[in-house]
Amino acid sequence: MAGSTDRSPIYFGAVRLSPRSVVWTLGLLLATVLVSSCGVGGLSPIFPNPVSPNGQNIYNTYIGISIPAIIIFIGVEIALLWVVVKYRRSTQPATYVPPQIHGNTPLEVAWTIAPLVVVLAIALYSFVELQRDFQPVSASNYTVVVSGHQFGWNYTYPEGFTVHQEGSLQTEVTPFVVPTHRLVRLEFQGTDVIHSWWVPAVSGKTDAVPGYDNFSWLKIDEVGKWRGECAELCGVGHSTMQIIVQSMDEPQYNAWVQQQMAAAKSSP
Repeated sequence: MAGSTDRSPIYFGAVRLSPRSVVWTLGLLLATVLVSSCGVGGLSPIFPNPVSPNGQNIYNTYIGISIPAIIIFIGVEIALLWVVVKYRRSTQPATYVPPQIHGNTPLEVAWTIAPLVVVLAIALYSFVELQRDFQPVSASNYTVVVSGHQFGWNYTYPEGFTVHQEGSLQTEVTPFVVPTHRLVRLEFQGTDVIHSWWVPAVSGKTDAVPGYDNFSWLKIDEVGKWRGECAELCGVGHSTMQIIVQSMDEPQYNAWVQQQMAAAKSSP
């Protein structure tokens, strides 16, 4: 009929897709891409440029695992598409049976051993990284105790004062200030539930667990601010637990420390 719109379904093998379902599927994929490109809580899903050596190590680990994983994924998908296209039912006789590989011992051993080797390599690589960047460092004589609570962070400095970084989504939270060119040891504690301190440019995720101390460290050689957030679902105010790390040159940092100490003495 003239002027009619073709709404016939689209067939993919035995699966029938209507034009509306195709549009919905494409729309969901586009929405997923758009959401993933936006920062959540001020963070981007793409790693920022690392500013601390342990942040760089985490980034290198991410790349070292992701690139082989992508290569394997692409290889598997190509093989799958090749089988789907080559042996699709529409081009074969009704009684056609594809070549069977069941009982091929060398092949079955190979595809059992290969994933095991890959998984063990990832485990070893990750374990070495954990031992390097999430252990108490002995080369630092400057330790800041990071305490997580619902819903914020406290930073207790060796000079005796504490910076309170209470969670907020409306305003910028109080920054955690560190000096440049100094190795700062971080000791993590939890006061109620498990929290996870995460600033991607600085370090990997480190849990703040009640009754158990975890450790990490940082060494930033440039002045700036970097954002992070709690990476452990810790309650209704979890999304407010934003983190800002601010680095200052040594003279500015020393002046800031004196201001904090004076404010702590004047507080009742």
